Amino acid sequence: MAINKILLMGNPNVGKSALFSRLTGARVIISNYPGTTVEFTQGYIKLGEANPAIIDIPGTYALEPTSKAEEVAVRMIEEGDVIINVVDATNLERNLYLTVELLEKNIPVIVALNMWDDTKHKGIQIDVKRLEKILGVPVVTTCGLTGEGVKELVEHISKARPKKMEPLKDSERWEYIGKIVKEVQHLHHRHHTFLERLADLSIRPVTGIPISLLIMALSFLVIRFTGESLIGYVCEPFFEYVWAPLMMKLYHLFGANSLLSGILIGNLVEGRIDFAQSFGLFTTGLFVPLAMVLPYIISFYLVLGVLEDFGYLPRLAVLADNIMHRFGLHGYAIIPMILGLGCNVPGALATRLLEGKREKFIAATMMAIAVPCMAQIAMIVGLVGQRGGRYVALIFLILFLLLIAKGLILNRFIKGKSPEILVEIPPYRIPHARSVIKKLYMRIYSFIKEAVPLVLLGILFVNVLYALRIIDFVSGIFAPILERIWGLPEESIGALIIGFLRKDVAVGMLGPLNLTTKQLVIGSVILSIYFPCIATFTILAKELGAKDMFKSALIMLTTAIIVGALLNLIL
Repeated sequence: MAINKILLMGNPNVGKSALFSRLTGARVIISNYPGTTVEFTQGYIKLGEANPAIIDIPGTYALEPTSKAEEVAVRMIEEGDVIINVVDATNLERNLYLTVELLEKNIPVIVALNMWDDTKHKGIQIDVKRLEKILGVPVVTTCGLTGEGVKELVEHISKARPKKMEPLKDSERWEYIGKIVKEVQHLHHRHHTFLERLADLSIRPVTGIPISLLIMALSFLVIRFTGESLIGYVCEPFFEYVWAPLMMKLYHLFGANSLLSGILIGNLVEGRIDFAQSFGLFTTGLFVPLAMVLPYIISFYLVLGVLEDFGYLPRLAVLADNIMHRFGLHGYAIIPMILGLGCNVPGALATRLLEGKREKFIAATMMAIAVPCMAQIAMIVGLVGQRGGRYVALIFLILFLLLIAKGLILNRFIKGKSPEILVEIPPYRIPHARSVIKKLYMRIYSFIKEAVPLVLLGILFVNVLYALRIIDFVSGIFAPILERIWGLPEESIGALIIGFLRKDVAVGMLGPLNLTTKQLVIGSVILSIYFPCIATFTILAKELGAKDMFKSALIMLTTAIIVGALLNLIL
């Protein structure tokens, strides 16, 4: 039998990603399933002389889907030649339900008993040979983090054969699984480990909330330190001492006042390239995503990968569930908010974790309005912080109160019910460096592929608007709103327009305008809430659809007008 496509299937949190990393190496492709926004990861595996594709399918508990991701998992079964069913060896009874359903499909299956090392720590003994005989398909013990059993798993792929099994009813299936577990699994008494005690403490509200606050505080300290170090010691020196001289040569080569130099290099500020304000495709267009944002993306995803592999995020979701329900969401909606603090683009992508259109709309609108990205936070701290730390605190307090108010209002007026959280809580495990780095590489690649072209297109668009004097025309129209309602000078219209491209750069553009502290606070708040940057806007439009994106944008603009006016009146 020719094997062209291998599917990696299993429940959520069974270590599929770590096993996939071991099987494929570093070269992978992240794609959306046709007609959906659900991602799957594809790589290639060496199998004799052949190189079949191997696909990491979204996790599912059963072949009766309850979400879009599970629908995709079920539909992809028809496309595979062999299925590697990844099973959490420490939770055999729960995981075997999907295994039995796959066997009923009469397709070639191999069972990978993953997390095999944890069975020893938990006093679980499984008779693998007996399990293999009962199921009628190859069963291999593996550990994705260490690579144990991966070679044997690959050797068994060509031996996979379908088991002819009649479909069972749900009650019959559970009865069959119970008999299997009773026959092959034996438990022994053992003492809890430190990680198990910590896992118990971090899920209880009394101890879990202080632990979560400590973890978040430490995470953001690490993110800021790592991001600022990359910017200060790598990115800025490269652009200042290597890239800037090269761009100046191109500027003079094209002609100081030529259209080409204006588009590619931009305007000189005091006779030199200012990467934050020149607005050329090769200057600001590359500097913003690669030198201002990417360092924070790297540090943020590094920390996120460690927390994911450690097993903390599902516990955070459970702790946040009661709070998120007040906003019409369940606990996993905290993930887009956390991701949005690093960059709103992955935050927008993470809304696909939520099941219904209502939940996606509420979460996306809340994030876009009141969750500034790390680069924007850094710009606000740097610019407004010069006027006093209390003004920085005021800005973030306003955004926090706005996040709560907007969530309560949306939940009140948008029809529908809050869904329940259904999440498997994995045990704590020490993250494996290779797995964390592999995910970091994939996410950085995805960010560069998605964000950089959008920033370049946006800057090109703004340059055309400036050249055609359209921005001057728009400034004249909106000047009354800026001056009378928000108390901002007409010159700040440029920052608002640039905010559609990059909000961090837009905040920086407020600096040279000699604004009062009141105007600086109002401008920073409005730039945070009035509209998402173009990269986030594009992702949200794809996730929500044109109609819901229009509604969300209308809510953002209305909120910006009202909040700006209130601040101008109160401050």
